Amino acid sequence: MRSSWHLSQKTVSQAYALVSPVYDLVFNRIFYPGRVEAIKVLEPGPEDRILEVGIGTGLNLPLYPHYHRLVGMDLSGKMLRKAQARIYELNAPHVSLTVMDAMRMGFADNTFDHVLATYVISVVPDPTQVLQEIKRVCRPKGHIVILNHFKSEHPVMGRLEGLMAPILTRTGLFKPDLQLTPLLEQAGLIPDQIQRVNLFSGWRLIRCINTKEMSPEVGPIEGGTDGL
Repeated sequence: MRSSWHLSQKTVSQAYALVSPVYDLVFNRIFYPGRVEAIKVLEPGPEDRILEVGIGTGLNLPLYPHYHRLVGMDLSGKMLRKAQARIYELNAPHVSLTVMDAMRMGFADNTFDHVLATYVISVVPDPTQVLQEIKRVCRPKGHIVILNHFKSEHPVMGRLEGLMAPILTRTGLFKPDLQLTPLLEQAGLIPDQIQRVNLFSGWRLIRCINTKEMSPEVGPIEGGTDGL
């Protein structure tokens, strides 16, 4: 579901290019517990193909076992350059990166076994479209894991987040008033588990099983290090 305040792709790109030098310092420790839990509930098998949407600077990379085939995509080339450096440090040739718009992914249907999106759904102009694209590129019965802040159901906190929405949305960093239940309904996703994580349990970790019907043949994974 869209909030009453909308992000633009240009604003998001500019905002994350600006914060990329300090992103790891500011956000790594605060959001680390949620990242660990997200990889756990993803439950990838040894041969599974994984897509991480909005991989950013690659903070999740050390959490993946080395045998997984992972594609990371992000809109920000500056963030991905830091992720590429992290790949070299980790000696992780099984990981590839690509600059890509999450609302218009360049992957064939059913390319990936599981898809992970951490701290990204509230920083895209159309979160419903992103989730529909995630469903499309994820195979049937694959795991779709979303880790994000959503608008609080508590009346006082929810109102406060609504008041903050115009300011925070204009910065391009995120939309604090995105509502979880309407978003999942519009995207056609049914969660099989939801848990609260991170400081003050202020973020939600959601896993959905992709219930779509099987589409035609899976194509090769496109991407690489385009635009880095």
